[in-house]
Amino acid sequence: MNKVELLSPAGDMNKLKTAFYYGADAVYIGGKSLSLRALAGNFSDEEIIEAVKYSHALGKKVYVTVNILARNYDLNIAREYLKFLESVNVDGAIISDVGLISLAREVAPNLKINISTQANTLNYKAVEFWKNYGVKRVILARELSLDEIAEIKDKVPEIEIETFIHGAMCISYSGRCLLSDYKTGRSSNRGACVQACRWNFEIREKGSDGAYMEMQEDERGTYILNSKDLNLIDYIGELVDAGVCSFKIEGRMKSEYYLATVVNAYRRAIDEYYRVGKKYKENAEYSEELEKTAHREFTTAYLLGENDRTENFDDSQSKGTYKFIANVLEDSDGESILIEMRNRFKKGDTLQVLSPFETFNKDIKVEKMLDEKGNEIEDAKIVQQKIKLFTKLPLKKGDILRAKV
Repeated sequence: MNKVELLSPAGDMNKLKTAFYYGADAVYIGGKSLSLRALAGNFSDEEIIEAVKYSHALGKKVYVTVNILARNYDLNIAREYLKFLESVNVDGAIISDVGLISLAREVAPNLKINISTQANTLNYKAVEFWKNYGVKRVILARELSLDEIAEIKDKVPEIEIETFIHGAMCISYSGRCLLSDYKTGRSSNRGACVQACRWNFEIREKGSDGAYMEMQEDERGTYILNSKDLNLIDYIGELVDAGVCSFKIEGRMKSEYYLATVVNAYRRAIDEYYRVGKKYKENAEYSEELEKTAHREFTTAYLLGENDRTENFDDSQSKGTYKFIANVLEDSDGESILIEMRNRFKKGDTLQVLSPFETFNKDIKVEKMLDEKGNEIEDAKIVQQKIKLFTKLPLKKGDILRAKV
């Protein structure tokens, strides 16, 4: 049985490696232009070549976003870029603009095209159109229900269906937003969104006398355009049954700690689903993991049907129940590990292990640590300081240490 693909964002090469270490089957990345996350680290052409070689050596896949709404002056750049992506054997280009799709068919006929969620694909006739145009995969709009997804797959069984399963949601229809451009001149449809929807707004209404009266909000504030975050950890089986072949996590601008936490949780949940079926939901650990990193209040969005409770009124974002403490830089020698500090901790603190291996969620009581000169220290307070931490747990390079907030 082929498992559903777990697809992670990767804003740079380090995040790509983190995603694969924690169990992603594939990543999606952006180049230095023509991508909707222009403010992420992104990949130069040389780095795309490196990413493809690294990923394919692991038996993993790399998809590249070419998902801006293009202007005439973008087309010459796009022409050469699409040829380049085909030549280096990326596993697909994620495109929404019909002009870019047509151009890709013309200049890079062997480049697999994945229709971006920005194309707002909501019905099976649209999917059928893309299939007839030679497209193999469609990333559906996020506004669809399980029943609608299943009907699309039933009507067009040949097409691969990819859906978002976790991460930030846009208040606008599948991300087609003009608010950032209107408020700041930075276009969200060309990769420069300032996420103005996350701002604290004030609403006023005009009274009968022509004066403006403030529309009162309660103590939760005025985050009226701030969407909750998507979380479908409890619907893996239902999405597989509906015919979804790829589960997509949002977040090319998220931290390595965020990616490690979320990818690890979904990897474990998916694997357990294939072992025990939908009984995997009885393990509360997966949902608890997703609370350990920064997020907004969670929602299932429209998966179960109409939903008018997708706004996150309380605040912009919570910090999560755990904080990122350190990266593990080398495999354990049986007595100690070398770590790179990211947040302050002290002797006597308890650290928790984030790992794709059996040390996952094990605790370390900090009893002894040495600085780079071999001096014993009691307070790790220098950011990115390399520290020898004594523990017998068999940790591996790439593991992460965290602490309860």
